[in-house]
Amino acid sequence: MKTISNPLNTLSSLVIRDKKYSFFALDKLTGITLPQLEKLPFVIRLLMENMLVHCNDREVNKEDVLNLARWEPEKPDRPLVKFSPGRVIMQDFTGIPVLNDLAALRSALARRGIDPAQAEPLIPVDVVVDHSIQVDFTGIPDALQRNQDLEMQRNRERYLFLKWAQQAFNQVRVIPPGSGIIHQVNLETLGEVVITSLWEHGELLQAETLVGTDSHTTMINGLGVMGWG
Repeated sequence: MKTISNPLNTLSSLVIRDKKYSFFALDKLTGITLPQLEKLPFVIRLLMENMLVHCNDREVNKEDVLNLARWEPEKPDRPLVKFSPGRVIMQDFTGIPVLNDLAALRSALARRGIDPAQAEPLIPVDVVVDHSIQVDFTGIPDALQRNQDLEMQRNRERYLFLKWAQQAFNQVRVIPPGSGIIHQVNLETLGEVVITSLWEHGELLQAETLVGTDSHTTMINGLGVMGWG
């Protein structure tokens, strides 16, 4: 459950289908006018909301948010942006080494008598298996199935490890082989545009944000989702 301090008093609410949700309203920022906000690039406004969600006067403070609200493109000194992504997306090429490190960390904790479940990603992690396919068969009706069968044989050990990781880590989701390429899956399946999280007074709405290890992650910007790759 998320803890929200709301030091800038920008928390607001709305009702959708008889259900109440909370969200951070940028137009409630004291000292920042609506015309000022409307002139800001969409990305700056998304970053402001992201910082408001995490504004607790420790990782992010009030001045961080207000400085960004006063952003001007011609100024040589840009305000510091303390960005906290909502999720991470990786292909198997980069995801398996990361999961291997997490598994090794869990083993080290267990050897020291510490609960290994403490080694857990802080935010959701998606691993899309799309970098392991090889084309051995072409020009025949069952070429796809034959290639996928060979892929499963060649990568059996890696895929068994990914299957273990998905059930071992609560924050890890594995998209299995044959589902599509990472940026297609990210756009068509994983992207939510608006995400919800629980806090003491119900559910909080915020714009979806992410970082990815694939250079095409930025394609999801076309949906209004801020993603870096």
